[in-house]
Amino acid sequence: MKKIFQMVGLPRPAIACLLGLVWLQGYAQVVDNEKQASPYLVVLGISQDAGTPQAGTKEHRGWTDKKFRRLAASLGLIDPATGQRWLFDATPDFPEQLQHLDRLAPVAGKPGISGIFLTHAHMGHYTGLMFLGHESMGAKDVPVFAMPRMQKFLSANGPWSQLVKYRNIVITELKDNECVRINNRLSVTPFSVPHRPEFSEVVGYRIDGPNRSAIFIPDIDSWEEWDRAGTLIEDMIASVDVAYLDGSFFANGEIPGRDMSGFPHPFITHSMQRFSTLPVNEKKKIRFIHLNHTNRAIWPASDERATVIDNGFRIAGEGEIFEL
Repeated sequence: MKKIFQMVGLPRPAIACLLGLVWLQGYAQVVDNEKQASPYLVVLGISQDAGTPQAGTKEHRGWTDKKFRRLAASLGLIDPATGQRWLFDATPDFPEQLQHLDRLAPVAGKPGISGIFLTHAHMGHYTGLMFLGHESMGAKDVPVFAMPRMQKFLSANGPWSQLVKYRNIVITELKDNECVRINNRLSVTPFSVPHRPEFSEVVGYRIDGPNRSAIFIPDIDSWEEWDRAGTLIEDMIASVDVAYLDGSFFANGEIPGRDMSGFPHPFITHSMQRFSTLPVNEKKKIRFIHLNHTNRAIWPASDERATVIDNGFRIAGEGEIFEL
């Protein structure tokens, strides 16, 4: 089994974590005879950091009709067997996304979050932590998982440092490619990705369950920059069952009057071209997420969405569930 993991390009720490998880899952099956429901991911938002519609967009149906709103990109992870719930990124839409979790998988107490895994220090990915503070929920000791620079950023800069001081949150430092076993059925492994690191590192996450696995990469500069660092996104896709990938912009020209060729995100059109030779079953794994409000692929009836589907890929949908 170790050789299989190595063949798909997983780093050694991740292999060790997966092998341990396989052993633990085997033990758990003896104990509960596989009667417990599977853990699962739920998509809590698919839009870029500022949501859809964005502030300053004067004419948009989303202001008056919630069907035309989209929340900032985030995943929830739920284990029905233990009642635990985790978040991947704390977005400005944290209150509504927490309410979604409460409707889907209610737990006693508040906020009822077993941990929050942060990808980086851009506004749509960590600022929801503010709702854990004493001005809002007054949460106590919520585990937050962050890379070293991200941990220092939160601890040294207000108002986030107040969350640490008042123990609204407790930060656990992550290490690149070193997995965290969050219970006997689930593990999470951060991995570095190239993206604007002004205040912190930027990571994606691999999430492994008892039966299936996923990757979450809401932001990356380009697949080609990763190529030069020795990582092939195709290998990562092959090693999991679903891949939530950066789909911020559909194509150059969607923002009027701006040359977008230097934007630090792969266009969906470019990603589809790059992945065009993948087998059909590999393409189906890919679900674009983190769509800017200008990206018409965010809307089900758009020609851009139809193009994505016709080419064998998908757009992540708010509320969709993926069993692990």
